[in-house]
Amino acid sequence: MLDPRSHAVRPDLADIRLADQVFAPHYAASVERAVASTAVLRSARDPQSEPLVTLAPGERFELLDLIGDTAWGRAANHDLVGYLPLAALA
Repeated sequence: MLDPRSHAVRPDLADIRLADQVFAPHYAASVERAVASTAVLRSARDPQSEPLVTLAPGERFELLDLIGDTAWGRAANHDLVGYLPLAALA
């Protein structure tokens, strides 16, 4: 089983790069974005959920899904998957 902290896998969606390793109802290709303002990557959409890392402006974020005003994807420099405010991305 893949670790969802470092592999972009949820029950409903997975990174297309993992299609040979995991079955998911849907796959997404990431869109590379840059972090525009300092943002905390969190383990869940809830703003009170566990903080994983603080991302600095200019860091790469591999966007996989948008849920309202929240982005889900992978912080490439840290090899961590999580949620951050969409407004933090350029």
